[in-house]
Amino acid sequence: MRNLQILIALVLNAAALLLTANIVPGFRVENFTTAIFAAIVLGVVNTFIKPILSFLSAPLTIVTLGLFAFVVNAVVLFIVAAVVPGVKIEGWLPAILAAIVLSIVATILNAVLKDLGKLTK
Repeated sequence: MRNLQILIALVLNAAALLLTANIVPGFRVENFTTAIFAAIVLGVVNTFIKPILSFLSAPLTIVTLGLFAFVVNAVVLFIVAAVVPGVKIEGWLPAILAAIVLSIVATILNAVLKDLGKLTK
């Protein structure tokens, strides 16, 4: 059951990346296969690198009342784009906008999935 949840989360994150690429100009993901690979890399970066970045940037995040967290998320997306061929980010503004949109889209998709899970029980 846990493997199925991981697979569903992976597909949802890939869908969120593709949807974000369709919304934000300057942020591109070539296809669904690329999105799946990018979702895997994003998960790894969020698990291992983002906590370090968040810790190091905590003073700036506090001073900016949390807004610097979007910059940290943009850096995470830049790392993903550097590792995954087929993911392109054309500057800081598209990266920050993509980070915001990706966060919103992923939250909505996960909420829908959670509601669907309640219906099937």
